[in-house]
Amino acid sequence: MPPPQDLATMLAIYNKINNYGRTNGMELQVQAPGDVTYTMAVREEHLSSPNTCHGGAIAGLMDAALGAAALTLALPKGELVSTVEFKMNYLQPVYLHDVLVAHGWVEQAGKTLVVASATITCPSRDNAVVARALGTFNRYPASKRDFEGLSG
Repeated sequence: MPPPQDLATMLAIYNKINNYGRTNGMELQVQAPGDVTYTMAVREEHLSSPNTCHGGAIAGLMDAALGAAALTLALPKGELVSTVEFKMNYLQPVYLHDVLVAHGWVEQAGKTLVVASATITCPSRDNAVVARALGTFNRYPASKRDFEGLSG
């Protein structure tokens, strides 16, 4: 079965199959193609030491925001994306129960690569920027994935 072509349907499928985002309590909002927001509340399972979030949990949120920004441009063209690389700066610590807002946007979209930027802020701390990143994503045909039974 070929993948659906419209962005809303593809995002619904993405949310259905995205176990990582669901397991970590992440919620995706698309402002426009190439511009997304992911939110995540820091939970006990995200901690690396008492009350402090593990950097890997923050990196996972960041990769999701960067990738989703790229994905919203790729999906309407029948493509998916995979992370090639990303560079991240941790600017402030993140604590238990902080709600993080990751804003991702596409900087450049080429034929095979998409470059995206993102910031993660913490609204409860005057929107302090806790991390910044730049990532590169590979575009590839969605037909390489099996979407059978996922449209319902």
